[in-house]
Amino acid sequence: MDQTLQVIRGTLYGQAIGDAFGMPGELWSRAKIQDYFGEINDFLDGPESNEVAKNFTKGQFTDDTATALVILDSLIATDFQPKQADIAEKLIQWGEVNQAFEKEIFGPSTKAALLGMRAGKCREELGVITNQAITNGSAMRISPIGLLFTPDEATALIDYVTEITATTHSSDVAIAGAVVVAGAVSYFTQGRDWADMLEFVYHLHDLALSKGAETYQASIKERIKLGINLAHRFQNADQLFLQAVYDLLGTTTLITESVPAALAIAYYAQDVTHCAKLCANLGGDTDTIGCMACAICGAYQGFDQIDSAWVELIDEANAVNLENYAQAIYTRFKEEGKLYE
Repeated sequence: MDQTLQVIRGTLYGQAIGDAFGMPGELWSRAKIQDYFGEINDFLDGPESNEVAKNFTKGQFTDDTATALVILDSLIATDFQPKQADIAEKLIQWGEVNQAFEKEIFGPSTKAALLGMRAGKCREELGVITNQAITNGSAMRISPIGLLFTPDEATALIDYVTEITATTHSSDVAIAGAVVVAGAVSYFTQGRDWADMLEFVYHLHDLALSKGAETYQASIKERIKLGINLAHRFQNADQLFLQAVYDLLGTTTLITESVPAALAIAYYAQDVTHCAKLCANLGGDTDTIGCMACAICGAYQGFDQIDSAWVELIDEANAVNLENYAQAIYTRFKEEGKLYE
């Protein structure tokens, strides 16, 4: 398997694994996860007492990965030319089929934007909704988009991510956070290491902020820097590190918390298995932080380094074929002469 396909498959399965592994305790506090599970060390069914996770069983990924694939469906259908109307239509269709509106499966910003579109609101009315979106829906489903670009295509990546993200999230932090996640994945498409990846995503972050509507939120970049410092400070001390991330970075659905948490944990773990376990036991938006962090680790490690039993479970538990998506992305990458040998 060539390096490019390793990265593509690693990213897709990393995203799905982090999502499914983090699902059982999603939106529970760190203390509640510890009281209920002790420690999550394997894929589990969503507990009936968890209002969101109860909709999923062992190995199933949530709306994070499902809507990432919906976006890929739209891009494949439009020859990878992003069209917001088509993305929105497909997201609404997925939401209706899966009762995502009724079961509170969609996040608040995505739900508000899609309901507005379904109700026929005009562009100006929708802008009021999307410009205020500061939650992490933009970033949780963006990692596969990083696979379409090399690190030398920073401007094109930012513009592409902005176009897709603005369907539901058009604030400065929502776009910048999504660009950071996609950029981290993109960085590894050419076989590069962690050494310069952080400086790359910091640069992308600063460029991307101007693409969205201004908000008064904390800096994603500065919080990532804090998270990297925590990773060094608590090296090989998992629980101390997780508690510091939980206390200092935050792990809510705010994009200014969850993206820095995901980058910090990915940097600390640099391995899908370790990363998934850390994120699942973190507390807060565990499935979303898990899918972003594990997608980055999967891009870095490559598919062959991911536990094959975990890959088999993802394939068995979800009614999609991730290989089809991998091949579509690979074909696009190859056609554009970007393969890394």
